[in-house]
Amino acid sequence: MTTSKGRKLKASVPASVPHRPHLLEWLKDPANAAAYVEVAIEEGDPAGLLQALRNVAEARGGIAHIAKKTGLNREALYRTLSRRGNPQLKSLAAILSATGLRLSVTPAGR
Repeated sequence: MTTSKGRKLKASVPASVPHRPHLLEWLKDPANAAAYVEVAIEEGDPAGLLQALRNVAEARGGIAHIAKKTGLNREALYRTLSRRGNPQLKSLAAILSATGLRLSVTPAGR
């Protein structure tokens, strides 16, 4: 999988290694986290985007840590990032900022 800018997202992981710990370690790098969220946005699946944000939050200190940094309570943050979550722009910007990311807008490549 690659982003619209041609960045590779797949890291090679042997089949016998659990995927999640490797993913969370990989997401600790801000460039990887940004590319990961960018791909989730490009795929156009809101639930997938929220899962990507949950993964990034977990990798960048955990939900409780991110909740403290955003000023949201932990339960509200879990709810916001659930499959049925519908974060407001203010919450989304706070979550991204707490994970070392930010929103940006670029022209759609058609």
